[in-house]
Amino acid sequence: MNNKENKMGTAPIGQLMIKMAIPVIISMVLQACYNIVDSIFVSHMPDSGGISGLGEYGVNALTLAFPLQMLIGAFGVGTGVGVNALLSRKLGEKDFERVGLASGNGTFLGLLIYAGFIVFGIFGIDPYTFSQTNDPVSIEMCSAYLRINIFAGFGLIFFGIHEKLLQATGKTIYSTIAQITGAAVNLILDPIMIFGFLGMPALGIAGAAWATVIGQIASMVVAVALHYTKNKEVPKGLRYFRPEGRTIKDILSVGVPAIIMQGLLSVMSYGINIIFGNVSPAAVTAYGVFFKMQQFLLYAIFGFRDVITPIISYNYGMKDRQRVMQGIRYGTLYI
Repeated sequence: MNNKENKMGTAPIGQLMIKMAIPVIISMVLQACYNIVDSIFVSHMPDSGGISGLGEYGVNALTLAFPLQMLIGAFGVGTGVGVNALLSRKLGEKDFERVGLASGNGTFLGLLIYAGFIVFGIFGIDPYTFSQTNDPVSIEMCSAYLRINIFAGFGLIFFGIHEKLLQATGKTIYSTIAQITGAAVNLILDPIMIFGFLGMPALGIAGAAWATVIGQIASMVVAVALHYTKNKEVPKGLRYFRPEGRTIKDILSVGVPAIIMQGLLSVMSYGINIIFGNVSPAAVTAYGVFFKMQQFLLYAIFGFRDVITPIISYNYGMKDRQRVMQGIRYGTLYI
């Protein structure tokens, strides 16, 4: 374990925030690319089974599935934000026992979140899809896509948490490396699994789902490996995974508002899908393309949020009021 002062407590705040934010913003933009890439390849699916316009049906199905995908990500990222804030604060206080508990209990909460979505995947997918459309082709494609994303959704959840663990200690470049790995895997696998290249069967929209979750799992594996090898300030060990009420409460006090904030985007998108679904499937598809493009701007802002949080938390833990106020001022200015 490394006890020397972290750069978040010594480097000039303005420069530090820029240096930490650039990798995070790149990471966030790459995250937005996941569904853009899926939509591009899915839109080119050839007609089959007597269904014409299968590519447009596929993009429509992705749009219907997107709010739930965002909600899964919101729980992972929101919990990670709570872990980020607590871990950074305790790192500033040099309370390394609580640092380890923040990390371990964050992973424990990730397991609970994944279990909750598994239950939803068993009972909730069909009601969710039927609430947005009555088109049988869109329903079948959306349900197939969601089942894969939910039951293999642990990659998205645990990447969201471990990404924030890396950011909490100021190592934002490593979270970006993990995100780039997943994006590259997704980009390579999409055409192979959707269209059936290199001897693979053509899986259509299921191929898009598998490419996405395999990319997410690749990001998770890299993020976990980097956390355990590069985050030397964070104590490791099975005892830190033991649920500890005070630690969980502190994580959720910041994490729940973050989950709600990002979850509201999911709720908004779901509601608009229902409204546009009463107009036409094409209206839903058009909105889905617009919203995915809009995410590039939103995620750039979220990138600064994820840098402001650990910098302010760390210096709050150090009881350095001047650096806390500088963090607020520079963060507001840059956003």
